[in-house]
Amino acid sequence: MKRIYFDHSATTPVDREVADLMLEYMTEKYGNPSSVHSFGRETRKAVEEAREKVAALINAAPNEIFFTSGGTEGDNLAIKGVAYANRKKGNHIITTAIEHHAVLHTCEYLEKQGFTVTYLPVDEHAMIRMDDLKNAITDKTILISIMFANNEVGTIQPVKEIGQLAKEKGIYFHTDAVQAVGNCPIDVKELNIDLLTMSGHKFHASKGVGALYIRRGVKVEEIQHGGGHERNIRAGTENVPGIVGLGKAAEVAMRDMDKKVAHIKVLRDKIIAGIIEKVPHIKLNGHPEIRMPGNVNFSFLFIEGESLLLNLDLKGIAASSGSACTSGSLDPSHVLLSMGLTHEVSHGSLRVSLGRGNTEEEVNYFLEVVPEIVERLRSMSPLYGSAADFKPSNPCSSCHHHH
Repeated sequence: MKRIYFDHSATTPVDREVADLMLEYMTEKYGNPSSVHSFGRETRKAVEEAREKVAALINAAPNEIFFTSGGTEGDNLAIKGVAYANRKKGNHIITTAIEHHAVLHTCEYLEKQGFTVTYLPVDEHAMIRMDDLKNAITDKTILISIMFANNEVGTIQPVKEIGQLAKEKGIYFHTDAVQAVGNCPIDVKELNIDLLTMSGHKFHASKGVGALYIRRGVKVEEIQHGGGHERNIRAGTENVPGIVGLGKAAEVAMRDMDKKVAHIKVLRDKIIAGIIEKVPHIKLNGHPEIRMPGNVNFSFLFIEGESLLLNLDLKGIAASSGSACTSGSLDPSHVLLSMGLTHEVSHGSLRVSLGRGNTEEEVNYFLEVVPEIVERLRSMSPLYGSAADFKPSNPCSSCHHHH
């Protein structure tokens, strides 16, 4: 059976060039970058070259890049780091209701320490409203943390406007860009971003390595103490193979960006059009145009996302659902609920995230299989009988029908 990977938002395969380079820095060039001998100098040089490549990917300066273990650490370091270093100035943070848990849980933790947090709502496309952001700012606001692109529904936030507003108000702007870096062009200067989180395994580097961009002059307190690694911002011997791999992945992403985005968009649009054409009673989640090139998220009414996933897996297709089903608790996605979807509709969600290795052939196979699975699952659902009385005035008025 052919296996098809449609879950690139979860993780990506490591690029062959990246893997070869990593192997070299595990077996032959294994020095500690802090050592003074030739083995250490060799890896120190490699780490600094990787820093230049990562910086170039987002148009930053190399000394503004700090290597981390990935997105979660980057978000923690950015948000706690700015909060602690600037608590004399104020204690108010603004974020959104649809952030990744690395941001939400960090903000909740800070609330226990006397910081106040505003969680901005989003519209039905998972987009913040700039007026809400403007109105939330007080003279105590020290940080705005808003994701670049949502991991579940793919919506891209008005980052440039947010950056502009933050700059005018003298407030730091952090963006969790884990889904976006390496997958769409980003220029931190043009967008007025002060801090940006990225993670290697979302663009063909390995798991366990990432970087935090901190604009020169932004005050951040370190949260991990030890030796003076990463210019005292992040202690711990550098993960040299990971970092060298991240540099190579950044180089490859820059080199192939336009080609990759164009290829993935074609497949994405084909899936969206195909599902709308072939399956009744569905809703496309996320912004119809302003979304990540590879993200597709649909709610299928009258079925459970989990059953859909398991059935796709049996057909060799790996995707993910809008509701992460943890054993015993069926909490629907906080993102979909924030967008105004009901619990029932949220539970029937499917996320397809495409990567550079996907093909039109795979998309065709997916579009063959999905309608059959959905039809079969619906025929077993007691709710589906009421589909005949389905009126657009339902909570799902944006559902597509066959006439």
